Amino acid sequence: MKGPPLRITCFILTAVAVLVLASLAGIEISRLDREIRQRFDGKRWSLPAIVYARALELYPGLRLTPEMLEEELQLAGYRKEAPASGAGSYARADSTISLVSREFYFPSGYEPSRRLTVTFAKGQVATLTSTADRLPVPLARLDPAGIGSFHPLVHEDRLLLNRVEIPEPLVRTLLVMEDRNFYQHHGIAPLAILRALVANIRAGKTVQGGSTLTQQLVKNLFLSNERTLLRKVQEAVMAILLEYHYEKDEILTAYVNEVFLGQDNNRAVHGFALASQFYFRRGVEDLRPDQIAILVGMIKGPSYFDPRRHPEHCLERRNLVLAVMADHGLLGDTELAEALARPLTEVAVHKSGFNRYFAFLDLVRQQLAGEYREEDLQANGLQIFTTLDPQIQQQVEKNLQKTIAALETQRKDQALQGAVLVTNRANGEVLALAGGKNPVEDGFNRALQARRPIGSLVKPAVYLAALKKGLTLASPLQDTALTLASDTGSPWRPENYDHKEHGTVPLFSALAHSYNLATVHLGLAVGLEAVVAAIRDLGYPDNIQTLPSLLLGAIEMSPYEVGQMYQTVASGGFYTSLRAIGSVMAADHTLLTRYGLAVEQRVDPATTYLLTHALQRVISEGTGASLLRSTLKDHGVAGKTGTSDGLRDSWFAGFTGDHLTVVWLGRDDNQPSFLSGSTGALKVWENIMINVPSAPLQLVEPEGIVWTGIDRTTLQPDDAGNSTLLPFLAGTEPAAPQSPATAPVPSAAATPVPTPAKGAKGLLEIIGGWFN
Repeated sequence: MKGPPLRITCFILTAVAVLVLASLAGIEISRLDREIRQRFDGKRWSLPAIVYARALELYPGLRLTPEMLEEELQLAGYRKEAPASGAGSYARADSTISLVSREFYFPSGYEPSRRLTVTFAKGQVATLTSTADRLPVPLARLDPAGIGSFHPLVHEDRLLLNRVEIPEPLVRTLLVMEDRNFYQHHGIAPLAILRALVANIRAGKTVQGGSTLTQQLVKNLFLSNERTLLRKVQEAVMAILLEYHYEKDEILTAYVNEVFLGQDNNRAVHGFALASQFYFRRGVEDLRPDQIAILVGMIKGPSYFDPRRHPEHCLERRNLVLAVMADHGLLGDTELAEALARPLTEVAVHKSGFNRYFAFLDLVRQQLAGEYREEDLQANGLQIFTTLDPQIQQQVEKNLQKTIAALETQRKDQALQGAVLVTNRANGEVLALAGGKNPVEDGFNRALQARRPIGSLVKPAVYLAALKKGLTLASPLQDTALTLASDTGSPWRPENYDHKEHGTVPLFSALAHSYNLATVHLGLAVGLEAVVAAIRDLGYPDNIQTLPSLLLGAIEMSPYEVGQMYQTVASGGFYTSLRAIGSVMAADHTLLTRYGLAVEQRVDPATTYLLTHALQRVISEGTGASLLRSTLKDHGVAGKTGTSDGLRDSWFAGFTGDHLTVVWLGRDDNQPSFLSGSTGALKVWENIMINVPSAPLQLVEPEGIVWTGIDRTTLQPDDAGNSTLLPFLAGTEPAAPQSPATAPVPSAAATPVPTPAKGAKGLLEIIGGWFN
C-alpha cells in the first residue's frame, strides 16, 4: 500500500511544527505575562533604608559660625544661589545666611518649608528671623542630611514619585524626545521601528532607536542589554502585555522612577527625582528648562552625556533638547535664549555626606540588627534618624588625618592608624566615629573591631575599686619596687615609665602621674576581684582573667568599648548604653521605633565625683598636662592617658562639660608605634576638641562631700605652703596624722598571686614594659 503523497506529509509536519511553536509561544507569553503582573501588582522596587544625621536646631545663642552652617547645608544637599529661592537653597553675605528649608517629616511630626535669615556674631547665632516679615524665630529645625543607605547587592537607589508629583514640563519634554506617540500606541510603534531600521541601514551603524517608552521600561525592568532578535521579540511582546494590563499614566510613572541616569560612586542613580537631587540639589518641581533638558538628554547615554565627566557632550546634547522643546512650543524665544545661555556650573561635584561615613554606618547597622532583618533595611524604605553630628564628625576626620600625617612625617613611619569616638557626655549619644585615618575608606572599622590592650586606661577602675573600699584621694600609697612570681618561673619586676621609685605618694597623685608601682600595690591590696567588679560596673561585660597583669591594662578592648566604660564615669556613675539611633520610621512616615534613654546607677555619684576630680588632676598636674598649653586649659578636662607594652598602642580618653572623646593610635600589624598616650593620642584629642564647641567641665557636687587642704609631702591636713585642696566623703577626711605604715596596703610578699589560666602569657611577657 502506497503511503500518502509527499506534499501531504510535509503539510502535516508543517502543521505539527506550527502547533508546537504556537504552543511554545503561548507558554512563553503566559510566563512573560505572569512575570509582568507579579512585578507590577506587588512591590515594584526594593527601597533601601535611608540613614539621616541629627537635625540641626537653630536658635539665638547657639555656638555656630556661618562657615559651620554653610558646611552643614552643603552636606544636607542645599545649593548656593543668590538670592535663595526654592526649597533647599541658601545665600550667604558675610555673617548673614538666608535659606529656604525643605519640608520634612520628622518622627515628632511634619515640618513645613521655612524662609529664614540667620546672623552671626562672636561665634554664635546672634539673630534668627523669618525672611518675609523679619519677625524673630525662637527655634527652627532644618531637614537633616542623608548620610547613607543600606542597599541590597544591586546598588540601586531612587526616590519614588507618583503621577501628580511629576512636573508637566518634564513629562512633555520626555515624550517629545523619547516617544511622541506614547498615548496613541499599544506598546510598540511599527512605523518608528521601520524608520529606525532604514536610518541605521543607511548609516551603517545604530544612529536611531525605535523603542517606545514602554519598551524601554520593559528592557530596564526585565531584560538584559544584549542586542539579539529573540530579546527584541521578547521586549515587544512584554510591552504589548504591559499596555494591555496597565494604564498609560501608570507606565509613564514607572518609567520616570526607573530610568537609569548615572552613577554616584557605587550607587546607581535611578529615576528623575534622585537624579535631580544628585546633579542639581533640587526637587523635580524646582527644575529649570535647561536642567530638564540635561536629564532628558542623558537617557540616550548616561555615561557619555554625564555633565561632570563629559561636559562638552552634555552641553551639545542639552542644547539639542532645548531646540526640540522650542520647536514643539514648550519654550518661548526668551526662555530658549535664557536656557541656552546658562552654563553647566551647577552640576559640579558638591561635598556630600551620603554614604561616606562608613564607620558610623557600621555602628548603625550593628545596633539595628537586634530589631530589624537585613531585608527590612534593604527593601522597605525605612527612615533611620541617627545621632551623628556632621560638624563634630568633620573635625574628627580632619584632625585625625592631619595629626597622624604630622606624626608619620616626624617618625618617618607611614603605617600609623587611628580611631576616634565622640559621645554626648549627658546621654551617651554617639556624635562622631572614625574607623581609620582615611575618612572615606570602607573596610576594617578600628573603632568597633580593633580590640587592643588598653594600658593605663584601666587604672581609673583600679582606683575606683579602692575608693569604694574606703580609701581616699589622700590615702598614702607605696610607689616602690616589688617582685612577683609569674607562670614562666621568672620573677616579674614592674617599673614606672621613668624607671624611678617615688616613695610614699597620695592616691590622687599616683593616678595623675600613672605610677605603675603604686597601682600594682593598690590593686593587689583591694583585690583583683574588686577591680574586675569595678570594670564591669563601668560597662565592660566580657569575661576578664583575674591576673595581676590586669592592673596595668592587659585587657583588650575596642575604642567603642573603652568609650562605654568612660561614659559611665563622665555621666556621674550612671550607666547608659551608647546609642547611635534616635528613631526609625516607615516609608509612609509612620513611627516604628523610638530609642529612649535607659539609665542605671552603677556607681555612687559621690564616689564618681572623687574619681573624676583625680582624672582632672591628670590634666592639671599629671601625664595630660600638655593640654594646659592649649585653649582647653580652662575647660576642667578630666581624662587618662594609656600606653601598651612596647609602645604599641597610644590611648587617650577624656571629657569636657559636653563631650567624651576616646582616641586610639597604633599600627595594624601590632608593631611598635613608639608613641605614648601623651605623645600620640592626646595630640589627636587636643586638635579635635579645640575645634569642637564644648562647655567647660563643671562638676555638680553631690551631698556628703567636704573639702580639706592636704600637705603634699606629709599628707596631713594643712591649708598653707605645700598643700592642695581635695574632696572627701564626709567622715573620711584626715583629721589626725597618718603614716604609710598604717595605710591599708599590704606588702607584695603577703599578697597571694593568682595562678594564671592555662595557655595565658607569662606576667613578665605581658606587663614588663607597660607604661603610663
